[in-house]
Amino acid sequence: MFVFRISYALPAGLLLAGSAFFVATPALAQHTSELGIGVGATNYKGEVSPQFQWQNSRPALTVFYRRDISAPVTLRASLTAGFLRAADANVEGVNGSVPPLQSYRQLSLKGGLLEAAGVVEYNFLDYHDRKDHRRLHLSPYLFAGLGLYYVNTTVSSANAALQLAFDRKGAKVGLAIPAGAGLKLALSEHFNLGLEMGVRKTFTDQLDHTGDQTPLLVNSHDQDWYYYSGVSLSYTFYKILCPPPYKNNKRLLK
Repeated sequence: MFVFRISYALPAGLLLAGSAFFVATPALAQHTSELGIGVGATNYKGEVSPQFQWQNSRPALTVFYRRDISAPVTLRASLTAGFLRAADANVEGVNGSVPPLQSYRQLSLKGGLLEAAGVVEYNFLDYHDRKDHRRLHLSPYLFAGLGLYYVNTTVSSANAALQLAFDRKGAKVGLAIPAGAGLKLALSEHFNLGLEMGVRKTFTDQLDHTGDQTPLLVNSHDQDWYYYSGVSLSYTFYKILCPPPYKNNKRLLK
């Protein structure tokens, strides 16, 4: 199963994105900004899903605004909405069957999330001078930043003996650290295609309302995560930077 290791991706993304501010290249002759929309899937990792599981993926939608500040660095603001689903019955043990703990708890989770985030993207290849049609404008990138999420979930148990302790629902608002990787491709001077996979580290163990039940049935030491992966289409706007001699004396442009 392919899921990049967050223990490496998160610090690497933060380091590369942060260092770009201190090793910025000279300003471009033009600035670009993008407005885009993406479709994909949200996912969750926590008590009800101890590992990332593709079968728990649910539909999600995102809209974003992106602006370059130097050749390798772009800033992005986004709003993402999606659904969350997970079940003990989907957890696979070492022998391929449901582990005894999950088989006894019989928990299921459902709900949705809304996220507003701002991230820094570090582009490894030249992506901004897209008016040159003689070359392929493609770049992998890393991103990291800060997000604010609203998650509303319901957790229930099919085991009648555990319903009093585990059947819960409610909302949670908190901060998350988005980080991940993607690929950008300029289809034309104005249209771009994107592919991205990212994780969100939260600072809570209560997205699934579990953790304070009996330690025999839950792990109270692991915090919850959620993911967004998807494809996007964006439109590029260009702004030509006017050199100071012409900016101060526009008659020189005539």
